Amino acid sequence: MSKAILFDQITGYKEDLAKRPASAVIRRAVTKNGIYSSAHDVQAEIDNTPVFSIDLNTGKVANQKQSGRCWMFAALNTMRHDIKDMFKLSDEFELSQSYTFFWDKFEKANYFYENILNTATEPLDSRKVAFLLQTPQQDGGQWDMIVAIIQKYGVAPKSAYPESQASSASRELNLTLNLKLRKDAVTLRNLVATGATDEVIATAKSDMLQGIYRFLSLTLGEPPVKFDFEYRDEDNNYHIEKDLSPKDYYDKFVGWDLSEYVSIINAPTADKPYNHTYGVEMLGNVVDGREVKHLNVDMDTFKALAIKQLTAGQSVWFGVDMGPQVARDSGLMATGIYNEAELFDLDLAMTKAERLDYGESLMTHAMVLTGVDLVADKPTKWKVENSWGEKAGKKGYYTMSDDWMNEYCYQIVVKKEFLSDELKQAYDEASTLLKPWDPMGALA
Repeated sequence: MSKAILFDQITGYKEDLAKRPASAVIRRAVTKNGIYSSAHDVQAEIDNTPVFSIDLNTGKVANQKQSGRCWMFAALNTMRHDIKDMFKLSDEFELSQSYTFFWDKFEKANYFYENILNTATEPLDSRKVAFLLQTPQQDGGQWDMIVAIIQKYGVAPKSAYPESQASSASRELNLTLNLKLRKDAVTLRNLVATGATDEVIATAKSDMLQGIYRFLSLTLGEPPVKFDFEYRDEDNNYHIEKDLSPKDYYDKFVGWDLSEYVSIINAPTADKPYNHTYGVEMLGNVVDGREVKHLNVDMDTFKALAIKQLTAGQSVWFGVDMGPQVARDSGLMATGIYNEAELFDLDLAMTKAERLDYGESLMTHAMVLTGVDLVADKPTKWKVENSWGEKAGKKGYYTMSDDWMNEYCYQIVVKKEFLSDELKQAYDEASTLLKPWDPMGALA
C-alpha cells in the first residue's frame, strides 16, 4: 500500500466535492467573506443577551493595549472594584499596571538566571534548557505570580506611576530583554562549565541584575518609593494621603489577605485527578516568593465556587482560552457562534481533555467575572470584564455562555472561605509537580 497521495485519490476527492449540492455556494461565501463570517450563527447572540440576575457594578474597563498583561490587569481590577466602592472613587480610577509590570520583569530576570544555573550541567538540547531559552521571559503570568509581586513590592495608583510607551506596547522591551537574558545565560553556563566559585557566579549575576534594573528604569520609568495620593470622591470631597510607600498604599487602600485567595482549576485530563493540588516546575517570578499552586476540581464545583463569590458581591479573576468561538466585536463567547464543522462537513469535535492533551487548547487570557445569570439556580451565561478597552464588546464587557465556560475556562481565583472543608484540606496538601510545559503552566 502506497503512503504517498495518489492522483487517483485526488480525482476521487474532486468528484466527491462536485457531488455536494452546496459546494459552489459555500465556496463563494467563504472565499469572499472568510471562514468565521460564513460560519457565524446569529442564534448564539439571541440566546446570550447581556442581562444577568447577579450583576456587579464595577465601572469602566481598562485597556492593556499592545501588551500581554491581562493577568495583571484582571488581578488589579478585582482589587480596584473594592477600592472604588470603599473610598467612593470615580470610574476612572486604576491601580498602576506599569508598577507591577516593572517588578515582574525584574524578578523574572532573576528567576530565569536561577533556572539557568540550576540546569547549567544539562546539555543545551535538553528539553528543560531548550524550554528556558525559547522564551526567557514574557508579559504573561499567573495569579500566584501577581500575589508574589504585591506581597514584596505593594501597589501604587496609576497617578503615581503612569503608563509608558513600553508598558503599553511591550514588543520592543521584550525583544531587548530576552536578548540580554540569553546573552547572560551564555555567561552563566560558561562560568559553571569552567568551575567558577559560587562567589564569582553571585557577583556576575548581581552585575547582570544591575543592567536589567537600569534597562527597566530607563524604559518604564523609575518606580516610586514614596508618593502622595490625591483624589476627590464621588461627593466631590477632597482627600490626600501623604508620603505613602507602595506597601503602605496596599495596606490602607486594598488590605486583602492574599493568603486567603486560592487558584482553582478544571483540567479533566487523566494525569490530574480531581481534589488534588498541582504545581509547575520552573514556573514563577519571585525567587522564594509564593509558589504557583492549583486545586483541580470538577466543573460543577468550579462554577459553584465562582457563583458563591459573585453572590457575596466580589468579582472573580479567571483564566480562559480566548481563541475559539469568540466574537470580539460583539463581545460574545459562545459555543456554536461559529459552526465551521457544519459549514465544511467536518468532524471537529474534541473533548476538553483531548484539547489539553493534544495541544489544541490552553489558557491564554485572564479576565474578571462580574456577573452571572441564574435560572432555577443554574448558570446560563456570565458577565465578563475584559481589559481590551471600551471598543470591544459592550463597552468592554463580554457575555460568556455557560457551555463556553465548560469547554474553554480553566481557572478561577476564590477566597478559601467558599471552599468546603474537604477542599480546604485538599488545597493544603503537598502539590504534585507538573512538567514546565504542562498546559496548566500556561501564562495568561
